[in-house]
This record gives sequence, structure tokens and C-alpha cells, in this order.
Amino acid sequence: MRLLKSKDTQAFAYLYDQYGAAIYGIALRILKEEGPAEEVLQDAFLRCWDRFDEYNPNKGRLFTWMLNITRNLAIDVLRSKSFSKQAHTEGIEDAEIHWKEESQTRTEYIGVKDALQQLPEEQRLLVDLMYFQGYSQSEISEQFQIPLGTVKTRVRAAMLKLKEIFA
Repeated sequence: MRLLKSKDTQAFAYLYDQYGAAIYGIALRILKEEGPAEEVLQDAFLRCWDRFDEYNPNKGRLFTWMLNITRNLAIDVLRSKSFSKQAHTEGIEDAEIHWKEESQTRTEYIGVKDALQQLPEEQRLLVDLMYFQGYSQSEISEQFQIPLGTVKTRVRAAMLKLKEIFA
């Protein structure tokens, strides 16, 4: 941490080696296109490099901070490219199938896949939709006819459980 704050390039190279594949996997899962995912990966690491002094280890793990930066950048790309609404209109059954098929990719490198398996199905699906597919809580509520309060409660419960698992 000290080396990263002092902008040590070897520490940054180590950080990239440790988290690059997982960060790319998250961007790719949200964007579903390699080119934009690679750009988000680069932008995410540049933002981490430029803003490392903003990271507060008391608020969470380094990977979580990096994941949130990546997720936000990927969602910005999704919205700026005006991806078709059709990508967000698949039914709940399709989303469940998608979850089961795609959960096998890059997240297993850091143990996320195993941790998500410990969540109840309705929480696991919402985490996937929000953090790996780029849905907002409002979009999930509208698309799947789930009250917004229920979505928020389930996501919060899932995050608390994941925090407990990764602690």
C-alpha cells in the first residue's frame, strides 16, 4: 500500500498481475465486447493509479474499490454507447440461465464464484444483474416486476453476507 501511494511502478505492475484478469472479466461481463472491456480495464487501472490516495482501507478491500471503479466505468460506456434496450429485456428465466452459464468465467480466479454460491438464489441473481450485467436497481425492479424496496433489501443482504464471507 505504501509503495502504491508513492507511485512505485513495480508495485503497480504487481497490482495489475494480481487483479488484471478479474477486472477485465468484470468489464467484459458487463459490456460483452472485448474491445470496450479492454479500454475499461486500462481506464480503471489508470484511475486507480491517479487516485490511489483516495483509497481508504477502513472502508473496504482494495479489490472492492477497484471493482467499483471498473463497474462504474463499464456502466458509463454502456450508457454512452446507447446499447439497445433489447439487451435488458430478457425474461427472468433467461437471466437465470445466463447466470448459470456465465458464472463459470473469470470470477472464479478470486473466489467470487464460490462466495456467490453461498447466497440464496434470489440474492445471487440480483448481484449478477447489478454487478456483472450493469443493471441498476430501478431497472431490475421494472424489468422483473419486483418492488424496488425488495430489490434494495435483497442486494443489501447479499452484500452483507459477501462481506462476511470475504472478511
